[in-house]
Amino acid sequence: MGIFSRKIQAPAIGADVRAAAGGSPIGSFYQYSVGYGEEVALSVPTISRARDLIASMIGALTMKHYTLQWTGERYEKIYLPNEPWIDQPDPNVTRNFFYSNIFSDLFFYGRAFAAVTRRRADDNRPAAFTWIPAASVNTSDQAGPQWFGPSKEITFNGYPLEPNDVVQILSPVNGLLFQGARAVTISAHLDQWTDRQATSEQVPGYLQQVGGETMSGEELSDLAKSWAALRKSTDGAIGALNDYVKFEEYKNNPFDILSKQREYQALELARVANIPPYLVGIPTGGMTYQNAQQARQDLYLFGAKPYIDAIEQTFSMNQILPRNRFVEFDVKSYLSENSLADPEVMVEPDVEDSPDMEEENS
Repeated sequence: MGIFSRKIQAPAIGADVRAAAGGSPIGSFYQYSVGYGEEVALSVPTISRARDLIASMIGALTMKHYTLQWTGERYEKIYLPNEPWIDQPDPNVTRNFFYSNIFSDLFFYGRAFAAVTRRRADDNRPAAFTWIPAASVNTSDQAGPQWFGPSKEITFNGYPLEPNDVVQILSPVNGLLFQGARAVTISAHLDQWTDRQATSEQVPGYLQQVGGETMSGEELSDLAKSWAALRKSTDGAIGALNDYVKFEEYKNNPFDILSKQREYQALELARVANIPPYLVGIPTGGMTYQNAQQARQDLYLFGAKPYIDAIEQTFSMNQILPRNRFVEFDVKSYLSENSLADPEVMVEPDVEDSPDMEEENS
């Protein structure tokens, strides 16, 4: 273990990368936008809840820095002091804000972007980043929604960016706005219908003429409008009809039908978001809520893990860290906050933490 130095000096930081970019829109927040599609999706409660649950988990995770050493039988993790950007990728905002938004773009668009704002003076590796919304990024060499690799032609709000100054995180699954477009649209329409029904009569039905001279279509229309207006007024709890008109309730209550449709669509959205339905409040006959331990583990395994892996592996690439240096989110601590996880279970296959480093970190 002596070959690894315990003392690592802070790297010298070079000039702001954005200074050489001239009129770059990076940092001009009045030009930022999350996109209309994302706004519509977040207006659907199931999608909003799924996104918030995973974002709150990923944003709360701390990040650790390590290298691997071969012991002759297996690789052993040797934890190292964090570089400044590992604790705070963007010096102007919290780590929580940075990674929550990185995840959100992965979730909705299938990819996320972090612009390099500063580089180290010694090896020119990134030393600071800033999140830029994927909705404002265009790649002329890839139209999507399937991304085949990092783009080599990137524009942000119409301004060309140097690809080497942009970290591109690619999701292992297509963005929800593409693979769940129809499900989101249906849910939005159901919400609009609910809004209309909320302002209609409490007991839906129709008026039927049962006697007297047959009324014309215009007269029937005027009667229906007057009846509806009266029932919506503050003193419309009691209505009045003559012997020739009868009020009939609908046999199938549209509110009941709407409720079932919305419940089914919420389940569809949970499937699209790849999150256990019970976590977003949907009762199902299969997996149900057990306890806080089960909830956290399910949120991690079924919801957050694909995005966590994508972020970890991207920021461990050689363009960012030297060879055999890696970063990882401290998922173990998150799962064991309330004695939820067996630490031995969280050790990755063929990789174990260094005992002396664990003592030092504790």
